[in-house]
Amino acid sequence: MPEGDTVRRSAGRLHQALAGRELTRAELRWPNLGAVQLAGRTVTEVLAYGKHILTRLAPATTDAPDGDVALTLHSHLRMDGSWRVAATGPSSWPHPNRPGVRAALANAEWTAVGMTLGMLDLVATAEESTLVGHLGPDILADDFADPASPWGITEAVRRLTTDPATAIGAALLDQRNLAGIGTFYMSEALFSKGISPWTPIGDVSDPVAVVDRARRMLATNVVRATPSTTGDLRNGQRQYVHARSGQPCRRCGIPVRVAMIEVHRRSPGQTAGIERTAFYCPRCQVGPTPTDDGRAQAPLGTSGGRGGSYRKG
Repeated sequence: MPEGDTVRRSAGRLHQALAGRELTRAELRWPNLGAVQLAGRTVTEVLAYGKHILTRLAPATTDAPDGDVALTLHSHLRMDGSWRVAATGPSSWPHPNRPGVRAALANAEWTAVGMTLGMLDLVATAEESTLVGHLGPDILADDFADPASPWGITEAVRRLTTDPATAIGAALLDQRNLAGIGTFYMSEALFSKGISPWTPIGDVSDPVAVVDRARRMLATNVVRATPSTTGDLRNGQRQYVHARSGQPCRRCGIPVRVAMIEVHRRSPGQTAGIERTAFYCPRCQVGPTPTDDGRAQAPLGTSGGRGGSYRKG
C-alpha cells in the first residue's frame, strides 16, 4: 500500500497539473457520484494528508445547485490505486469501458486519471474533517518536526504513548496517532533503531527519535519514485528488512523474519484490531516477538515460503 511519501508525490503531480486551471471535463466512475458535474470548476489546490489526497475545487460559476460551495474530492490509493497524469489529447481520456478507472479530471493542458482508487468521496471543503479529522498529525507536514507546533511531533508522540502497553509497531501504524506511516517505514525505522515492533511503547526510551527517524526516511523518498532506506537504489538492495523474510540481515547475516502485529482501529464497539505484517531481525532488534511461531521462513517470493504474498502497506 502506498505510504505518505508516495501519496505526497502523487498529490504534488496533481497539483502541478490541475491547480489554477478550470476543469473542461470531469467524470467520477464511483457509486453515488456518477451524476456529479465538476466541469467548469477550477481546481484551487491538491494536497496530501497522510495517505489521503484532497483535491479542492472552487465554487462553480454557474447557477447549478450548490454551485456556490467549494468542494473537495477525497481519494485514497489503498493497495493498488494510483493517479496518472498525461497531456490532454485524443488518447488521454479513458475509454468508457476501461477497467479500473475511478475518476478522470481534465483541463486544456493536462488529464489526470485515478486508477483502482480505494476510496473516493466528494464533500464540501468546509466538511473535510468528516473524512480526515480523525487522523493524527501528518508526519510529512512542513511544521511536523517543530516541537513547538501544536500539531506536530509533540502531539504525535503524546498520542503514540497514551497506552504504554501498546506495541510500538502497532502504535506507529495507527493513523489516529500520526498519519502517513505504513508497514514499510514502520519496519525500516524500527530496524534502524534496533527495536522489536512488539516492544511496548512504554519501554521505548526515546519514542521521539523513532518518529524522527521515520519522518527522515519518508521525506528522503518523497523526491524519488523508487523508495530506499539503505541509500542504495539497486534492485534487491533498497531496504533492510521489509519484504526480506528468509534473506540474510544486512548487518548481522541471520535470516530476516516476518510475523503479524495487531493494529487497533479504536472504532466504537470494536474489540479486535486488524493484523499487519512486521519484518524484523531477531538479533539486531531486541524485544518480544509474540506472534512469530519460530518456524523456518523461505525468502519472500519463493514457492512454499511464508511472506510470499505480503505487500507494502
